[in-house]
Amino acid sequence: MRTAMGVWRWRRNPLRRPTDLFEAWVAFAALVCVLVVAPAVGWVAGLRVDGTLQQAAHEQRQERHLVPAVVLRPAPESATADASASADTSTQRTAPHRTQIVASWTAPDGSSHEGTVPAAEEPPRPGERFRIWTDAGGRVVGQPLDPSAAVFHAGMAGLAAAICVATLVETVRRLVVRRLMHQRYIRLDRAWAAAGPDWGRAGAGS
Repeated sequence: MRTAMGVWRWRRNPLRRPTDLFEAWVAFAALVCVLVVAPAVGWVAGLRVDGTLQQAAHEQRQERHLVPAVVLRPAPESATADASASADTSTQRTAPHRTQIVASWTAPDGSSHEGTVPAAEEPPRPGERFRIWTDAGGRVVGQPLDPSAAVFHAGMAGLAAAICVATLVETVRRLVVRRLMHQRYIRLDRAWAAAGPDWGRAGAGS
């Protein structure tokens, strides 16, 4: 509002300089971009990210399955280290501190598997049953992306895009104003250099 009033005030003001009106219009354009363009960009970015993540979540739900597994024994320390180094990234995010165990499970295609996986409960006991996420072939994978989590990440991406646009607009406005101020100082120095020798002399300029 103050920017809009500034533009109106400088329209017919006899004291305004050309750069004053230009600066006011730049501020008004920046305000419009921050209030309209930045949210629009954020909205579009959020929708695109949400579409991509929802598609990924749908594909993961189709490809990943919860299968029953049985605890066989605690995993050796060397196997635990190897499993931690080669485990699926999403599995590490969901269970970064769980005890590693050796378990057996049957894949959706009917094949039997045995390997080192994170324990579902602490402390794990041989013979306990739990469920793990695997692909169709029985390879252990991470939990599928939740649709609500996809919406959250998309919203954060849209917000980040809007903030970036607003920051860029404000940066450009400040650079333009700085350039205008520099030009004003140059003109002031030139005017002072022209009027300086006669300053204070009786009858000078009259």
